[in-house]
Amino acid sequence: MTFSFIEIWLVSLIFLTGVVILIVTLQLNAALKKLVQLPQEAEDTLTWWQKFTGLKPLEEERNLMMEHTYDGIEELDNPTPPWFMYLFYLTIIFGIFYGAYYHVYATENLQAGEYKTEVAVAEKAREAYMKQFANSINEDNVTLATDAKDLTSGSTIYSTNCVACHGDKGQGGVGPNLTDKFWIHGGGIKDLYRTITHGIPEKGMIAWEKSLNPIQIQQVSSYVLTLQGTNPPGAKEPQGEELK
Repeated sequence: MTFSFIEIWLVSLIFLTGVVILIVTLQLNAALKKLVQLPQEAEDTLTWWQKFTGLKPLEEERNLMMEHTYDGIEELDNPTPPWFMYLFYLTIIFGIFYGAYYHVYATENLQAGEYKTEVAVAEKAREAYMKQFANSINEDNVTLATDAKDLTSGSTIYSTNCVACHGDKGQGGVGPNLTDKFWIHGGGIKDLYRTITHGIPEKGMIAWEKSLNPIQIQQVSSYVLTLQGTNPPGAKEPQGEELK
């Protein structure tokens, strides 16, 4: 694997920045410790836990008192606890590796990239599912689809294939009006499914079974039924028998 000059420069900059922050923090911490250094005897009496947490014995508090008081309250000059500083140092080191890993070398995706990848995988799984089970639907067992996603797909299919003959709102044109209660070949979900699947060749309605799979035919049939009663402007006169 080869890296460009910019990538090497960015890694170097991130690394040097982290090192500088770490050194400055260590120096400041050492300086603060010197300001509040306990006598060597007192330091030697502290347990490892007290040294780690920065806790001082109560009898040593007089050595930490600052010269001023406020409203009778005396302030102790306590430095940042060592455990907190250790944690801070670790975040600096972690930040250096994190920046190089995700933002310079881009070894792994960030959250936005992971989301897009997961969505793409889910869409492929859905497409595979649709292809696997599409043939299980036929004109004898088809049911009305009411899911918003199915109706949206049905609307897209209608806009792509049906608008030329039936109008953008189902108002009719070369083909009949799909928004009233009158139907030539039946207005139930099974009737529509059969009509779209096999077509009405003598009236210019082509069969869509070779262009659309059974689920897509179910979706567009269900969408057509949502146009009932919408009364779009310029609707074609009723044709066929009224559906009771």
